[in-house]
Amino acid sequence: MSAAPVALDVQVRRADLRDARVVEGPVPGATGLEPGRAVLRVERFALTANNVTYGVCGDVPGLEYWRFFPAPDGWGRVPVWGFATAVASTHPGVAVGDRFYGFLPMSTHLVVEPDAAGPQGFADAAAHRRGLSPVYNTYVRVRARPDEDPAQRDASEAEAMLLRPLFTTAFLIDDFLADEHFFGASRVVVASASSKTAYATAFLLARRRGTPQSVEVVGLTSPGNVGFVARLGCYDRVLAYPDAERLEAGVPTVYVDMSGDAGLRERVHRHLGDALRHDCAVGLARWEDGAGRRRGAGAPPPAPLPGPKPAMFFAPARWTKREADWGAAGFASRQAEARDAFSAKLRGDGGWMTVVEGRGPGDVVRVWRELVDGRGRPEQGHVLAPEPA
Repeated sequence: MSAAPVALDVQVRRADLRDARVVEGPVPGATGLEPGRAVLRVERFALTANNVTYGVCGDVPGLEYWRFFPAPDGWGRVPVWGFATAVASTHPGVAVGDRFYGFLPMSTHLVVEPDAAGPQGFADAAAHRRGLSPVYNTYVRVRARPDEDPAQRDASEAEAMLLRPLFTTAFLIDDFLADEHFFGASRVVVASASSKTAYATAFLLARRRGTPQSVEVVGLTSPGNVGFVARLGCYDRVLAYPDAERLEAGVPTVYVDMSGDAGLRERVHRHLGDALRHDCAVGLARWEDGAGRRRGAGAPPPAPLPGPKPAMFFAPARWTKREADWGAAGFASRQAEARDAFSAKLRGDGGWMTVVEGRGPGDVVRVWRELVDGRGRPEQGHVLAPEPA
């Protein structure tokens, strides 16, 4: 007699992101489903340093990533991007077998309350998600193509999971900086230069070479990643973190911080001073040295930094602005052109990224801990199936 199917849920301790556990429970909808709901079975999702940022910023006002998928007190369900199939539904706009791409937990199943479901997909109208960004609440319908090779489909979907959200952020950063005329700077310094969002941003900035909007693009990265970052060819120069003070102090500079390393930020601010024109805070790849670092009890507050105050970059707000400026179709076409050019750099021999597949909650926990500890390899992109083989 076979065991009853179970749902698996990977949860992380909010006070210590390294602490992850696997929780088993009944499959949602197995004994009935309330009207107007659907159960999605999670097929595959991507896991990157960007998801660590979601965990670190889970309680930040305006971001609130822990609200998307509630968990027991003290624990959190980290959002990821991936594909899922409806396996039960009491909503007329979602049928069993329908596939969707969107924001998912690191789990085998998710219950949603579809709203305005139609040919393009739906929004999750669950009460706990009200007021959160529609960019994260939207599930895009995926239509099967009978002539599509399954292996090609899997490869295309892996790239979409890994890069669509990261590239969108990079596209919006590049657009924002150019729209602001780089705040009068002639140089952009990108920290955590080996991260995928960082080198996508550098790729887009590099496309402006030879135009009136050309700027020097400098990457800052760990000593072990200098070679990889230099080989990308999208940075004009690459410096290891210990060498940050080798930046010419008098050059007007924009700092794009993907690392969240408070110590590095302080060094950059104190070295560049008034030459630093804008500090664009994006990610937290080195999270324990940034927002995750705890000061001891009674420790004095940090001294004010010279130069501009760090400004958090929130991609959905910029997305909303550009859709209003260009229209949804205009935004999509501009982004698609840039994304196709970037994708060409990722594929084939000598490409920038290798997709590494994993399966089961054990692999999910292992990769998550590698990313939290900063042990992820920059040339790899992890795509995981939460269900065991």
